[in-house]
Amino acid sequence: MNILVADDDPSMIALLTNALEAFGYDVTVANDGNEAFHLLRTGKYRLFISDWQMPGMTGLELCREIRRRGAGGYIYIILLTSFSGLDGVVQGLDAGADDFIAKPFNPSELLVRIRAGQRILNLESRELTIFALAKLAESRDQETGDHLERMREYVKILAEELSQYDDFWGIIDGDYINLLYLTSPLHDIGKVAIPDSILLKPGRLTAEEFEVMKTHTTLGARTLADVAECHPNASYLQMAMDIALTHHERWDGGGYPHGLKGTEIPLCGRITAIADVYDALTSNRVYKEAYSHEVAREIIERDRGTHFDPQLVDAFLHAEEKFLEIKNQMRSSLHLSIP
Repeated sequence: MNILVADDDPSMIALLTNALEAFGYDVTVANDGNEAFHLLRTGKYRLFISDWQMPGMTGLELCREIRRRGAGGYIYIILLTSFSGLDGVVQGLDAGADDFIAKPFNPSELLVRIRAGQRILNLESRELTIFALAKLAESRDQETGDHLERMREYVKILAEELSQYDDFWGIIDGDYINLLYLTSPLHDIGKVAIPDSILLKPGRLTAEEFEVMKTHTTLGARTLADVAECHPNASYLQMAMDIALTHHERWDGGGYPHGLKGTEIPLCGRITAIADVYDALTSNRVYKEAYSHEVAREIIERDRGTHFDPQLVDAFLHAEEKFLEIKNQMRSSLHLSIP
């Protein structure tokens, strides 16, 4: 990460630059507020450390101008100040600052505050990346959007139910549920590489066509792996890859693409499998009417221990009223996803 530092004091610039470079960051220096503002307008800097008092533009004026302009990506601003007391904090926060470092600064405190800023920026990048990829999948099929909306609600319901089970204590927590909610819409991202003649075929696929359709799992995982190479700090993409690759695996080993069995299948893939099948069963297709919730429940219950993880089926049955509520709230007239 390249951090922009603005201060008119050469000794303070040297201290900040030495500390940040020792922590492994690249540093760009501005010697006054006007120079800092010019550099910020290039869009190259997401994290900005500014002195409070500078010629040209003060740190407060820079904060206000950055927030007023509404840059394309969020800029995390840390104000460096010798002021103390509540009034200074209030002024800085009101102007748009995110954090403060007091002069003289402690390098360890500086690192902690930089890392806090990175976490905030990574959250924004994560959601933007997921949204962009999900919209890519949606662009191939106008009904995919409704499917994705329902899917993430279903996986959230299942995960929240499982979090109460002893076997999942310490595995499923609030962070896991939120990550599953964010990444599950990418389960069918690989379908962007499936030919329209197969993906949008108005009827059942032939055996040969279905073999091509099945490759959307490996293609999706490969697509997300390519994205991960461009965003090496985006660890959340590992869950997205697991979901894309394994949501058609079966508990008894009869699924695809690798015939994984039981807990060899990542938990996120097992959760997504039930949500995906339930939505496919309860949605209209060009060659079938939607099944009722009751019929879908019977099919999922019948496949307990064969297609689906038994504990996940139990969780589904316990939370089925919530599934039915989402289905009724977010009903669509047509759904072309292949289970």
